[in-house]
Amino acid sequence: MPTINPTWTLSGFGDEIDPDPKIQAAVMLALGAQYIEVRSAWGTNVVELDDAQVAELKSILDGAGLKVSAVASPIGKVDISLPATLEVERLRRIIEVAKALETKYIRMFSFFRAPEQTPEEIRDAVMERLALLAAEAEQAGVVLIHENEKDIYGDTPERVLDILQTVNSPALRAAWDNANFVQVGVKPHTDAYAMLRPYLEYLQVKDAIAGSGEVVPTGKGDGQLVETLTALRDDGYAGFASLEPHLAAQHELGGFSGPTAFGEAARAFRSATDAIGVTLA
Repeated sequence: MPTINPTWTLSGFGDEIDPDPKIQAAVMLALGAQYIEVRSAWGTNVVELDDAQVAELKSILDGAGLKVSAVASPIGKVDISLPATLEVERLRRIIEVAKALETKYIRMFSFFRAPEQTPEEIRDAVMERLALLAAEAEQAGVVLIHENEKDIYGDTPERVLDILQTVNSPALRAAWDNANFVQVGVKPHTDAYAMLRPYLEYLQVKDAIAGSGEVVPTGKGDGQLVETLTALRDDGYAGFASLEPHLAAQHELGGFSGPTAFGEAARAFRSATDAIGVTLA
């Protein structure tokens, strides 16, 4: 058991609350958060926001007293057949946005494949692209956090580890998502935690039911969230815990919950952390 009760920093995907960043900010503040994760604003994905929109978003968040935990980019959430230069160029834009929003973390993915392709067939192309992206991040002084999204190369613990060991960059770390592991038949804590903990730098909070893959609030699914949270507590984790409830809708570039369901997810998570002696601030 830890000698002191740790504090984790609560954040959340603002666009799961509402397209309007003013409403996003108000709800996050009401839930006791001082940070927000930015994926889209006014219905526009972060990679498509122009400089004026980014400046307006920063002004809104500053006015609310909110900081940005990460830019939740769609980098790597494209087919592997597309040119490598496409994602490098998009990342350069995302890095500009991240710096404008004063965050070092950029969420990203490890590419989809065609139905007839196996993960092994795209491995070399994935590693080539991720090495290029990590080099851009290193040069810019930002950190890419790879989410274990269903149906990308890095959707199982073994392939996530393969990515992190092969690219071997301090600018590429793991964003942990219990629900996504459940959706590919993995028991997150049992099958993945010990393997990936050395690389785990960012926690995305959602749970899911095995079999159906339905996303549910913390503790109501098969994501072994309590076991994972307890292990993180005991390991001295002191980073972000970002709510991504996906309770109302899921689509290719993200999900939506609405203020009420988002609040339900936040309360379920806080109940779980309270029970194990972790403070959310």
